Amino acid sequence: MKKIAEDVYQIPLMPRNSINCYLIEDVLIDAGIRSSATRILNAVKDRNLSKHVLTHAHADHQGSSSIICNALKIPLLCSELEKENAENGTVTIEYPNPNHFISKFQQKFWAGDGFKVTETLKEGDRIGGFVVIETPGHSSGHLSFFREKDGILIAGDTLTNMNLLTTIVGLRQPPNLFTADQEQNKNSIKKLVSLQPKVICFGHGSVLVNNGDLERFASKI
Repeated sequence: MKKIAEDVYQIPLMPRNSINCYLIEDVLIDAGIRSSATRILNAVKDRNLSKHVLTHAHADHQGSSSIICNALKIPLLCSELEKENAENGTVTIEYPNPNHFISKFQQKFWAGDGFKVTETLKEGDRIGGFVVIETPGHSSGHLSFFREKDGILIAGDTLTNMNLLTTIVGLRQPPNLFTADQEQNKNSIKKLVSLQPKVICFGHGSVLVNNGDLERFASKI
């Protein structure tokens, strides 16, 4: 577990930061794939978590959610539009091609069981010191989280900081194969630009200290 800022920690779940989850204060954001549970539980074993929140209910973010929530006896939260998938565990249905072999692989081997959502989140709600930002596109109910006092942004999969095939570092839009509406997602990226984040944490890729990188990237999409 790597400290990013005050009360913000990255938990890398795969090599080269290819899948990440985050601890913000006493809240776990995302939970990797099904096999990530042990790594996450070991990382947070000395901490008292109050809740688990999803940026979105894709297989590489909710894979361990049911295991984590059951083990720690904590509630699951997400947006209203992600609730059904989070609860039934069918997490590739919104992909442009859910019958693609990669989609089927993710559903079979990465996705976790569904878990009851205790509370839904919307724009302007707060998770500790972070405000909820609705950033649809990659999925219909995708959420990001922003802390105004120091500019920390949990961006989920609104964009990535790596090429998922080569693992080369760099800002990219999420892959079309897993993105419900790429045009809507571009608008969400521009929405995040307006926040002027100083540090950006991604579902895929290393944490970025933003020195104009996001603004330059967004100007070209």
